[in-house]
Order: sequence, then C-alpha cells, then structure tokens
Amino acid sequence: MSSETAEGTRRRNTTGVSAAAPAARDDTVAGRSSGRAFTTVSWIVLVVCAVLWMIPTLWAVKTSLTPNSTSALGAGPILTDWHLTLESYQTLLTEGDLWNWYLASAITSVVTVLLTVVFASMAAYALSRLEFPGRRLVFALVVGGILIPPQVLIVPIFQELNAVGLLNTYWAVIFPQVAAVIALFVFKQFFDGLPRDFEEAAKLDGAGFWTTYRSIIVPLSRPVIGAISIVTFVGVWNNLILPLFVLSNPKLMTIPVGLATVQGSYGQRLSDIQASSILGSLPLLILFIIFQRRIVEGVAGSGLKG
Repeated sequence: MSSETAEGTRRRNTTGVSAAAPAARDDTVAGRSSGRAFTTVSWIVLVVCAVLWMIPTLWAVKTSLTPNSTSALGAGPILTDWHLTLESYQTLLTEGDLWNWYLASAITSVVTVLLTVVFASMAAYALSRLEFPGRRLVFALVVGGILIPPQVLIVPIFQELNAVGLLNTYWAVIFPQVAAVIALFVFKQFFDGLPRDFEEAAKLDGAGFWTTYRSIIVPLSRPVIGAISIVTFVGVWNNLILPLFVLSNPKLMTIPVGLATVQGSYGQRLSDIQASSILGSLPLLILFIIFQRRIVEGVAGSGLKG
C-alpha cells in the first residue's frame, strides 16, 4: 500500500471523513463561483440591452417635447435645448383625428382577438382530437400558410372585399386577420400536449364533444389563450398594410394609417411626428404594464409540445 493510500485510510479512521471530501468541497465552491460569474454576465448583458432599447425611446420623448422649430435644426439643438413644451401633443389631441383612430384600432383589435381565439381554438381542437381521412394533409396545408407572406395576399383580399361590399368598413380589417395560421398551430400543439384523462372522464359522464371542449379544454387553455390574445392584439394594432389598402374614410383609419398620414402631411415637423408615434404606442405600453404578469405567465405556459 502506498503512503498516499495509507494516509487516506488513517484520516478516514481518525476523523470519519473520506479523503475525497476536500475534492467534493472544491467542486462545490467551483460550481458556486461559476454560477455567480454567469449571473454577473447575465445582468451586464441585460443592462446593456435595456440601455440600448431605452436610448431611442428617450430620444423620441425628448424630440416630442421640443418645439418644431428647434427639432428641424437637427440632433444637436434637440439635445441642448431644454425648453420643453407640450405643444405637439396639444395639436394632435385637439386638431387631429387621433381619438377616431384610437376607437377604430380598439374595435378592430378586440373583435379580431375574440374571433381568432374562438375559431382557431375550435379548429385546432378538431385537428388534435378528431380522426378523419386527410387530417394530416389538412394540417400540413394549414401550416404551409405560415410560409406565405401576408403582403402577397393583399390584392386578392382587396378584390374579395370589394366584391362583397365590405371596403371602408371595420369588417374589412377584421375578417382577413381572423384566419391566423400561427394561432391555430400554437393551439394545436398545446392541445396535443394536454392529457386526455379529463376528457375521458367527461365522456363517461355523458358529455359530448362540444361540452368537453367548452367545459374542459377551454379552462385548461387559459395560458395559451392569453398568449395568443396578446400577440394577436399587438399584431392587429400595429398592422399598416391591410388597413391602408381597405380603408379610405378618415373616420375609420386605425392608428398606423393615421400616423402615416400625419408623417406625410406634417413634413419637417419632427416633434409632431414623434408625439404621434408615442401616442400611438401608449395604449400598448399601458396594456403591458397592467397585464405584465399575465403576459409572462401566458407566454411561459404556452410552450410548444409534441
């Protein structure tokens, strides 16, 4: 027996602790140091990203509070002039159609979210639970719709809406966005990951397909419903192309279309343009602040399975 082995045996016999214990403690200390280093680096990256994200936002706020005559001179005067004013906001709120744009965006976004959640969840549940010939082909064709850019469909959508007389109505903005392929896909993947025990128990109690969907599946799907609702609402609120093509009535214009008209008519009035952009995004910011916890829980709970 070597001297090292004898020393380890003597230490274990006298103290009751194995000679390998110091090595285990060293591994634990190294693991803690590595964890602290990772946490530090993560915080540094987060702070840098937050600063980079805040710089354009703060610049927009500062420009909106600067007189138009000063902001037209360039970045230097905007940074040095601290005679702040709310003139741009007053102009937009009193002389423009901003309130009509808010109303139009709210109506189209809320109605689109409701219809998308209802129809996408129903179609996804049918594809997930019903067995019928061509089910895989139907799902493949639906998912293939993700590969088609929405801009390609603008002209056909315009012609269809014109044929049925829906141009210059809220429905012209709502109906084309209800068929959200990505919403159906996410619902389908979520339903595939749900255990079927509750559904089998409901069937034993005499519940039909629709009762099971309404009473069992929908309550279990609250996280994914929240995630889809948020993503759909933001997408519809920020959509510019579709409302720009199907709406020409200024009273029906949504926020993005109205902002485009502001930027086209105000020319070099940079403060008014920045103020209109901030007012257009303000409802989404308030929505995020109010429902921040639900948004995080919804996105985290809607992870794709299967």
